Formats: sequence, structure tokens, C-alpha cells
Amino acid sequence: MDCPAGTNSAHDKDAEIQYLRREMRKLQSLATLGELMGTATHEFNNVLMTILNYAKLGIRNRDDASRDKALSKILASTERAAKITGTILAQARNRSESLEPTDLGSIIDDSLVLLEREMRKYRIVIETDIAEETPHAMASGNQIQRVLLNLLINARQAMPDGGTILIKLHPSAEKSWVELTVRDSGSGIPRDQLPRIFDSFYTTKTGPDESGKGGTGLGLAACKEVIDAHHGRIRVESTVGRGTAFVIRLPVADKQQAAA
Repeated sequence: MDCPAGTNSAHDKDAEIQYLRREMRKLQSLATLGELMGTATHEFNNVLMTILNYAKLGIRNRDDASRDKALSKILASTERAAKITGTILAQARNRSESLEPTDLGSIIDDSLVLLEREMRKYRIVIETDIAEETPHAMASGNQIQRVLLNLLINARQAMPDGGTILIKLHPSAEKSWVELTVRDSGSGIPRDQLPRIFDSFYTTKTGPDESGKGGTGLGLAACKEVIDAHHGRIRVESTVGRGTAFVIRLPVADKQQAAA
């Protein structure tokens, strides 16, 4: 039987759209990794300067108290350096892109290591509320970290004069979900803009901020696409003048998956 006119053309267009979406996700992943590398370079430089300064202190001062202080600071700095490099290596190659039982608490910890300096520079206080009983989610650690970093940077940009970000991780009231919330105390989003917030190329930003990070409108659209691919849900709650919260729900990994 002959195919109706236009069927092949429609199929080709759908295939092309899917291909372009995959390529865009790859480019976004590379852009995120590049941004992480830039952030990590600054963080690593700070660590090296701390090690250098305390090494000089230990050499100049031969008393035990000064040397003990210097060695303690050097040890703490090298441990921090190991965390930074470990997080970058995880993004680059260690974590799987496939969906598997994932500890979202460790994803949060790794992300905060990378953004600590930036948040401190912009006078942002990070608060966390992570329930110990939160089960593992069925997720790609790399992809969820990219979503989290995007939301954290957006939250920072919404508070140019400083503020507070709350990261909350709890089991959902519905036991089959894990709930991750990123809430800021920023300017909020007008009600008429909320329905379009996840649309591609839609942005509320006027351009790059002083850190060089701006808005293309791809960020939140890409976040939603990632969460949708996880069979999860993402929603936004916002009040002008009081702040914005992004609430993500991801499926819980069942016991057989977690034990595998």
C-alpha cells in the first residue's frame, strides 16, 4: 500500500527535530561543563593561594603552634581541592547519563562545592534542608546536577543585592516521588510571565550580568526537558517581591533497582 502524500516528509521532519534536540542537549552539556571548569578554576586558584600562604607561614615561623596551624590549613585546603576536582571529573566522565538509583543529597553537596565562591561573592546565604530518610531517585546524576546548577545560578541572579537560597530535599507526600526544591528570596516573577517560563527562547533577563552570565531562554526550557525525560515534574511558584521556588519531583528508585 502506498503511503499517503506527505507522510514521509512529516516523518523526516520529526526525525530531524529529534536529532536537533539531541544535538542541542549535547551543546548545553558542553556549555555547562565549560562553565563548571571556569568556576572550578577560580575555586582551585583560591585553594592554591591558601596552601601557598600557609606553607610560607610554616617556613617563616619555626614554633610548633604556627607550624601546626599552617599544616592544618594546608590539609583542609587539599581536601577541598580534592572535592572540586572530584566533582568536575564526575561531570566529565564518572557519572552515567542513564537513569539509575541516585543519591540527590550528594548531587547537592557537589554543586555547592563548585558554587561556594560565587555565592559568597554575591552575598548569597545557602540553607539546606535534606531529610536523611529521602530515598534514592531514578535519575541521571549528571543531568540533574546541570538542572540544579542552572536553578542555583538563576536564583543568584534574581538577588543582585544578596539574599537566601533554600535547597530542600524530602520524600514527597506521595511515596513514589522524591521532591527537590530550590527557593530564593529574590524579586519574584510577575504572574503574567509564569505560564511562559519554560518556553524555549523565553527569558525575563535583559542580558549578561557582571559575571558574564545572561539569559538565552534555553535554561529553564532545557531543565523541563530533562525532568520530562526522567518521567518527573517541575513547577514554579513565585510572588513578586518575595521570591521564587522551583519544585522538582523525580520517581523513587524501587528497592530492586537500588540493590542492583
